[in-house]
Amino acid sequence: MAGLNVSIVFFFLVLGVCQALRWLSKRLLSTGAYGRPAGELASSLQLCTSCLELRMLLEIGPWGGGFGPDVVLTLLFILFAVHGASFDGASANPTVSLQQFLLLESSLATTAANLLAQAVGMGTGWAVTKLYWSWELTHFHLIQNLIASECSSSIHTPLHHAAFVEGTCSFLFHLVLLKLCRSHPVYQVPGLAATVTFLTYTAGPFTGAFFNPALATVATFYCSGNSFWDYIQVYWLGPLAGMLAALLLYQGNIPRLFQKNLFYSQRSKYKVPKARVATHVEENEPRGKRKGQKNNSEPRA
Repeated sequence: MAGLNVSIVFFFLVLGVCQALRWLSKRLLSTGAYGRPAGELASSLQLCTSCLELRMLLEIGPWGGGFGPDVVLTLLFILFAVHGASFDGASANPTVSLQQFLLLESSLATTAANLLAQAVGMGTGWAVTKLYWSWELTHFHLIQNLIASECSSSIHTPLHHAAFVEGTCSFLFHLVLLKLCRSHPVYQVPGLAATVTFLTYTAGPFTGAFFNPALATVATFYCSGNSFWDYIQVYWLGPLAGMLAALLLYQGNIPRLFQKNLFYSQRSKYKVPKARVATHVEENEPRGKRKGQKNNSEPRA
């Protein structure tokens, strides 16, 4: 278990460094600059390094360390709970940034800056993790360095099924995200962490269950077994289609593209009974008119 303990220390160090980057960004940059690109860069760095280390434990741990997938899934839930609590509004996920753009929650320039920051953060995280592995602090890292040059694709199912799996994972993740986006963090953080853990456990054997184009790019695009276009279909187009489907189902439309609701009719939440409306009209009727009607009904002299 010594190797596992080293990895846990690594997770804490990554969290501390990324928290320091967020603190420095708040102090040195304006609110707009921190709230978007700088926060996305720090969060993407944190997510990438943590997930790469966790993926290494998932692949090597069962036969190299003697622990099962339950240990890795527990760590996954804890890590994503920590990520949700520490990301400070960042997503570290291109499909989430595009979803915010389509919901009119961010401009085109802000979205482009977020995507660029995510790419830089993921690339930096990949480089940092590779350097950390090269130190070979544990036998896990020694094995990882030996097999790194011969890594194989994470797609272990036909291509169309793999794209469907990634799209379905993205669809379910974004549905939960849309449902919980305005909830209190006490409910939102564990809800999203549990969703990610469940989807990873269910879909991991088929595609690795990334449903994050940036993370999938740095984690598996360089591995042999599939072409670049295959990876694009599975890890980019699949999650993007899943996000669009979730947005259409939840909203009924895509606000950035069109305003008309395709699925749900817009009805008033408050209905006034007809009898009450009639009574209200009768009460507001001019009294003089009602008196005149009464006098007209009396016989004239």
